Amino acid sequence: MAEARQAELLALQSRWPARGSRPPRLVSVALGEGTPFSVYQRQQRRWAERLGVRFEAIVLPEHTGGEVLKERLRSLDADPAVHGVLLQHPLPPPLDFFDLVSGLSPEKDVDGVGSVNLGRLVAGRPLQVPAVARAVFTLLRHYRYSIPGRPVVVLGRSETVGLPTALLFLLRGEGGDATVTVAHSRTRDLARTTRQAELVVSCVGHPGLLDRRSVGPGAAVVDVGLSTRPDPNSPGGMAVVGDADAEALRGYASALTPVPGGIGPVTSVELMANVLRSWALAEGLGAVP
Repeated sequence: MAEARQAELLALQSRWPARGSRPPRLVSVALGEGTPFSVYQRQQRRWAERLGVRFEAIVLPEHTGGEVLKERLRSLDADPAVHGVLLQHPLPPPLDFFDLVSGLSPEKDVDGVGSVNLGRLVAGRPLQVPAVARAVFTLLRHYRYSIPGRPVVVLGRSETVGLPTALLFLLRGEGGDATVTVAHSRTRDLARTTRQAELVVSCVGHPGLLDRRSVGPGAAVVDVGLSTRPDPNSPGGMAVVGDADAEALRGYASALTPVPGGIGPVTSVELMANVLRSWALAEGLGAVP
């Protein structure tokens, strides 16, 4: 699936005029080394290389102050040779991730979570959308899953995953027009709510949350959750798992995305698509779907 989207983006690039002196460039900013975000940065670099995006990782001291970090982001945002800026999250308090990314221009906010990009999504005029949310729709489109009119439950309401995913389902047009319920930790009788959906998108990081009691027969499940659990047969003694009990749902759900290997790789490609979108706008080449 990720390879299909990669091929689509490479084909699009092949139709563009020859690149100028400023190729697409992504800068990823982290505080401290050896964090989970460091692993994500390595994945970013691999996918950037596959799609012709120059990648730079900036690692600042762990205790960098808010003003210093804000000034570094301003400098990157003002650089015409930079087309996308990523900031590690979550950030240690008292740093405010939302405030910091909202200072980026909307094109370069390739995480899609700044105030302008979220506001555009609410208004039905998306520019940069969080890559995880885009990945959900790329996957559904790839498998020709029809969305309009369907009852959909999105589990989770974070500004980086659950909320933008729900808003995309509500957009008018072929890829949206769903009837959406957003459920979360305060939802009463959660299992009853999710069983009413034809499609469940789970983004909460709660292993085993979805099973035959909480998923209706024949429903489709897109598992965005990511957690670890002890497993002596896995490298490091830990296995990566999603929110769904895959064994329980096998032969019961009409479709279930695997974890790992489902949404994750597609998300990495969609992040690079956001960088290419910013670059194409800067170069006057039009939109990136």
